[in-house]
Amino acid sequence: MTAKEATGEKLYSIGEVSKICNVSKKALRFYDEIGIISPDQVSSKTHYRYYSRRSLLDLTILKYYKQMGFKLEETRDLLHSEEYRHMERGFLEKINELQDEQLAVNVKLTSVTDWYELLVEAQTVIENDVRDVSVKFIETKEYGFMDQDYISDSMEAVINLQWTDYLETIGNEITGAVHIVYPSWKDRVSGRCDKMRIMQEMILPCKPEQMVQMGGEMMLSCYHIGPHDTIGETYQKMEAWAKEHGYNLAEDSWERYVTDCWTTKNEDMYVTEIRIGATR
Repeated sequence: MTAKEATGEKLYSIGEVSKICNVSKKALRFYDEIGIISPDQVSSKTHYRYYSRRSLLDLTILKYYKQMGFKLEETRDLLHSEEYRHMERGFLEKINELQDEQLAVNVKLTSVTDWYELLVEAQTVIENDVRDVSVKFIETKEYGFMDQDYISDSMEAVINLQWTDYLETIGNEITGAVHIVYPSWKDRVSGRCDKMRIMQEMILPCKPEQMVQMGGEMMLSCYHIGPHDTIGETYQKMEAWAKEHGYNLAEDSWERYVTDCWTTKNEDMYVTEIRIGATR
């Protein structure tokens, strides 16, 4: 008779523990093998495993550690620890690890959500054939940016290798639409443009010199639906509208690519919002 049997403490077979704690027998055997939770008694004849009530409670603690993301090896150390300092160090390490994971998930979620919203915007514009010129206030927003020589190929400009390399260099992530600012919309239309600024929203914090503020003013806005090589037609429509309604247009322009070659191979489905500062 063992000491536990002598004190009348109830022992549970591995099958009973499996049912009570909703843990498979295979898992219980594995926990024993790696030294996390071992049976309190093993029959010398049948080799059956028996567990005390305390072991059942330890299994409940183990489940909670797993819920918090602790690996089995980490859980073993915590379950058998008798010093708060050791446990504190383990918990702080897990907090740092989970914060890194949370940041990575947030980057993915933000990127997917913003891209989805651009798809919905483009679909709405196309379905309703929204091509009218309007005047609206564009709120101030900060963007990461890079000044470049003008890239005449629209796919090369939007899926921008220099921009991608730069983002990797500074260790940041972008989201939302690609924006390109042209110093002169007239040069953009006539093909004489030689400079451009690519911009996108940054997900991670940036140094002040890596950011630029845009907006905070009234601007003419018009959606262009279709290939980028016909975008001059929309600029001409905006220029005519401004003259008719008594607006003076700024020299530079701002193209916001709602959907483009990032999203579809069908150029007829491209949606670009053109913005030009407008005053009276």
